[in-house]
Amino acid sequence: MEARRQIADFLAALLNVYTLIIFAWIIVSWIFSFGIRVPYSRPVNAVLDFLRDVTNPFLRIFRRLGLQFGPVDLSPIVAILVLRIGGGLIVGAIDPG
Repeated sequence: MEARRQIADFLAALLNVYTLIIFAWIIVSWIFSFGIRVPYSRPVNAVLDFLRDVTNPFLRIFRRLGLQFGPVDLSPIVAILVLRIGGGLIVGAIDPG
């Protein structure tokens, strides 16, 4: 029983971290859409590349659904909802107590 609890806790923490990474990507993309450009810096570029590389494969699934209305892209919001609801169901199935 304890192993199931640890697996469920680890998966819940992983889902929380991935959700935060998606939020970070949303904030960065908003900053860029307002025309603010960060001066070239290797560490900043490394962080931006990491955020893009980690979030794009998952978000690409939802971008195919055509959730972009003008300049507003709702695919990250739908992706977060699916991640939270689906992840919650999986975590609950692993450790219902």
